[in-house]
Amino acid sequence: MDIVEQFIQKRSCSRTDFVRLLEQANCEAAVNRLRAEAVRLRRYYYGNKVYTRGLIEFTNYCKNNCLYCGIRRENRSVDRFRLTEEEILQCCENGYALGFRTFVLQGGEDPYDTDDRLTQIVRAIRSRYPDCAITLSVGERSRDSYAQLREAGADRYLLRHETANEAHYRHLHPQEMSLRARKQCLYDLKALGYQVGAGFMVGSPGQTLETLADDLLFLQEFQPHMVGIGPFIPHHATPFADEPAGSVEMTLFLLSVVRILLPRVLLPATTALGTLDPNGRERGVLSGANVVMPNLSPVKNRGQYELYDHKKSSGEEAEYLERLAARMQAIGYGLAVDRGDAC
Repeated sequence: MDIVEQFIQKRSCSRTDFVRLLEQANCEAAVNRLRAEAVRLRRYYYGNKVYTRGLIEFTNYCKNNCLYCGIRRENRSVDRFRLTEEEILQCCENGYALGFRTFVLQGGEDPYDTDDRLTQIVRAIRSRYPDCAITLSVGERSRDSYAQLREAGADRYLLRHETANEAHYRHLHPQEMSLRARKQCLYDLKALGYQVGAGFMVGSPGQTLETLADDLLFLQEFQPHMVGIGPFIPHHATPFADEPAGSVEMTLFLLSVVRILLPRVLLPATTALGTLDPNGRERGVLSGANVVMPNLSPVKNRGQYELYDHKKSSGEEAEYLERLAARMQAIGYGLAVDRGDAC
């Protein structure tokens, strides 16, 4: 039995076998077979629904200095901003009127966002929109912090592990950060009852098939509810400015692999994928993804939250949603605005 059929039947692999599977990324027959199985599984568990999440980028301050990130601490050219609680709530009000029932608060690791401040914001959203899911993506915090935010009403937490290989992690991050701490945060979040999202960049500097195999092994072990995968895109004001962008095709291949590995997972077709390929979101859905995350942030701030160059953003969300719905309908899918919890 070849490695593709073996993986489809077992939905698990050893590190060696994951490498063998990844070696098939340029084989058209293997890509088509994995894609077909990924779509079959996604349709079985979720039908033709593509879930929408309202993304609110509320601060681009960050204490960290990750080498790949455009809002890293040492980038002095960033036009920094923080949304007030009132501005965040206005984003939620606008999104709710458009039909969004999940809000994703994403920001850098901003020291200004103390436990008390974030707790107050989460409680305010929970009070006004009790039928909505609240997702946080604000980096590494203490277990007590996560517990306080969970108690306040947060349902989900996105924290990409970025790479599960220690040497590769060191290549991408400053010395004060550690892969061990990152993973511990993910385990703490899961123990506290969050729906947890992990994930990684595709084509990041220093990445190999072996490091990608370690990422897949970690997902296999951790069993997250959500997985965010997008291609690496360089930012001009980082040490990796001259590195090549990640491959759209490999990203699509990995979306199919992750859908088969974790059939019930919530799997976004990311903004980065749509940035590198104008049809990236559609192609992501056709490879097994089932989530899109339109931006509800104030239009005036969207260009400031620049994790990478040429980030795709839109203006009026009502018009954008209509276009997105039409594009999904054209490939046989429909946008869903309900919470869309993982199966």
